[in-house]
Amino acid sequence: MLTTSRLSLALCCSSALFFTGCQHIVKSQSPATQNQTEQLNEFDLQGKIGVRTPKQSGSAFFTWSQHQDQFDIELSGILGVGKTQITGKPGQVSLNSAKTGLITAQTPEELLQRATGWQAPITHLVNWVQARPATISAKTTQDQNGRVTNIVEDGWDVSLSYNDQQKLPNKLILKQALADNQENRITMLIQNR
Repeated sequence: MLTTSRLSLALCCSSALFFTGCQHIVKSQSPATQNQTEQLNEFDLQGKIGVRTPKQSGSAFFTWSQHQDQFDIELSGILGVGKTQITGKPGQVSLNSAKTGLITAQTPEELLQRATGWQAPITHLVNWVQARPATISAKTTQDQNGRVTNIVEDGWDVSLSYNDQQKLPNKLILKQALADNQENRITMLIQNR
């Protein structure tokens, strides 16, 4: 369970760090496009994340505050047990908890690898929680309201669900197919935006 909690924490942390990586791309865009993207990368999310792999599973509550290329993520178990803090800015990401101590890295992917030994599409999560693909090679499906309901990208199949007529998803299910009909699955429930 400790490994799973660290995996969930590292996953959230790494996803927030992706915003840092995105900013390098954003800065090369035109001023109007950059301004629109920066507005999208200003948000606060609260919810629950669950991770299931063939060898482990676990979940955590998260609070994710993103302000352009800087973020702060707090992960905790039921009743705030096992609190983990993840913070980041370009080139500097850290995870701190009583169980793991302080772990630092330059990128979200490196932090996830150090904390859990697991690799995931951390750099894409910032886009996926905003119902947009991360790369031009992604394949998307939309509903009758023009909202993205599925993204297939870099070996992951992402299903997005919405409450009523909301424009942003409240639930994401990320699946990565593995050998022998197994899969890695990440479920994000966004309760407050």
